[in-house]
Amino acid sequence: MSPVVNINRMAARIIRQPVWYLGRATGTVYLTFDDGPTASLTGWILDVLESFGARATFFCTGRRAELLPDVYRSILEAGHSAGNHTYTHLRGWSASTRRYLEDVRRAEELIASGLFRPPYGQLFPRQIHALAGDYRIIMWDVLSRDYDPRQLPRMIMRRLKKRVQPGSIVVFHDSPKAEKNLRAVLPAFLAYCRDEGYRVERMEGNR
Repeated sequence: MSPVVNINRMAARIIRQPVWYLGRATGTVYLTFDDGPTASLTGWILDVLESFGARATFFCTGRRAELLPDVYRSILEAGHSAGNHTYTHLRGWSASTRRYLEDVRRAEELIASGLFRPPYGQLFPRQIHALAGDYRIIMWDVLSRDYDPRQLPRMIMRRLKKRVQPGSIVVFHDSPKAEKNLRAVLPAFLAYCRDEGYRVERMEGNR
């Protein structure tokens, strides 16, 4: 089977910020969870990760971290890293740079991290420039689409197996809309990574 052409990986070879892919030499897959924390799902995710000896990065919104401070703290206490995902899950393409940065800074008061991921992957070049000095801006090269009710777990697993390689940054979601698919797929995906010899690690920021 010929390798999947991945534009995000190609861009990662020449663009340092944002980060789309971390290179085959790492031998590591970087698992990320967006939009949490949640009362119903975060604890289960942490338990599954622990059972596989895996570490991950949780890109949390400030609003959710403020609403569930104990759940947010449990992510860090379990040895995972957290990243800023704005306060209100704001779309970069729908906001002025000033408004966007204010939302990011508000989240920073609750999520002290050098990692940032824009909701929907949306940033204007001027927003990237404003954030790049303070944050490692993390995108992805593999999107699970666990949030899509039209996607069955077997479809998601087939896509993941086809696209994941060492150095991949994989996106799952810590959110109610993804819960059904995530509960079916996450253990299977971690087992696949283990069988392929991939380490599953968290990401580190600029700080």
